[in-house]
Amino acid sequence: MRNRNRATMSRRAMLQAIGVAAVGAPLSLSAQGRCMLTFGSPACNTTDIPPIFEPTGWKTVALDHLTFRAADYRKEAAFYIALMGWKLRSDDGQQAVLDMGDWGSAIFKQASPGAFDAAGGGGRGGPVRVAVESFSFAIDQWNASKVEAELRKRGMTPMADNDGKGFESFRVKDPDGWELQISNGNGLVKSRKTSPANATLSEPAPFAATGWKTVWLDHFSFNSADYKKSASFYRNLLGWTPTYDEGSQNELLMGDVGDIIIRGGNRLDPGFGTTPARRAGGQIDHISFGIAPWDTDGVKAELEKRGLRAQIDTSSRHLGPDGTYVPDEIHTAAFKSYHTATPNGFNLQISYVTKDNRLALPNAVKPSPSRVGRSGRM
Repeated sequence: MRNRNRATMSRRAMLQAIGVAAVGAPLSLSAQGRCMLTFGSPACNTTDIPPIFEPTGWKTVALDHLTFRAADYRKEAAFYIALMGWKLRSDDGQQAVLDMGDWGSAIFKQASPGAFDAAGGGGRGGPVRVAVESFSFAIDQWNASKVEAELRKRGMTPMADNDGKGFESFRVKDPDGWELQISNGNGLVKSRKTSPANATLSEPAPFAATGWKTVWLDHFSFNSADYKKSASFYRNLLGWTPTYDEGSQNELLMGDVGDIIIRGGNRLDPGFGTTPARRAGGQIDHISFGIAPWDTDGVKAELEKRGLRAQIDTSSRHLGPDGTYVPDEIHTAAFKSYHTATPNGFNLQISYVTKDNRLALPNAVKPSPSRVGRSGRM
């Protein structure tokens, strides 16, 4: 046992020294916003902007679903079932509905032929042939006529989407044109509580099931043309609450549903609007889900055993011997996660975050003057 401990410590010390994993380099230096390196500069102004409209007083109480569109929706669904422990609720030949757990659902829709012909490079070097196109939340105060009136009062054009069986909702667009659905909670939220998801997918499993359960929505990585405006939109419309403003991103708590990191241009940056945006607004480039059970080495081993990438992302740094900041080693980091890629090329992040430790990521990366070196670099 003593020799095993020495070997383990030696391996961890080596990893911490070089800051890399056996598969892939850590994402810590690039996963967070650009202002992690220049916090407090004029281009990274963290001053609040005036609310874009009056708060509604609504609270987000549940995630009804998020919607993916994929070149091969069944392969994508089979992957999440085997890897993440999701359960199939239905498959009508055009889309599959999966429960992530008792807290959220995902809809995988078949994309039209050629929809991803111009897709860029994916997480494993191939094309990305899947995209998240919308999300749907239930709110606490539902009265359809009042909700519609409040949406119109704030300059939106709500489109009713009801099923005639008790589910009511409105679809609206956020400042980037992203589709947001707001509902009464009688859709998939209710189904998850009243009927088990026990359908069988015709697509065979891509590999042996891991036995993991998806227990938490760690975060959406949501790109916006003007992150301050988008953060204000969701704060005042759905009652989401901020954790920190870094100057290029703001992490919000979506009630007890999960978190979202809204990233993008800063309207208080003197150069705002003079250079092209790094990413298109209204886009989710990756999602991080918390799983259980978590074992840092075991999760990596299970991914690699299935031929999947296991790329470290601790998203935090410490001061190295040369005076610059280097990624924290995953065994000792406050935030632990891996990135991998789905069959259609989506960047899937898997973390150890649960509802109980949901602040692990914001606490790990929240910038402060004391964490910025003299050169202005983190």
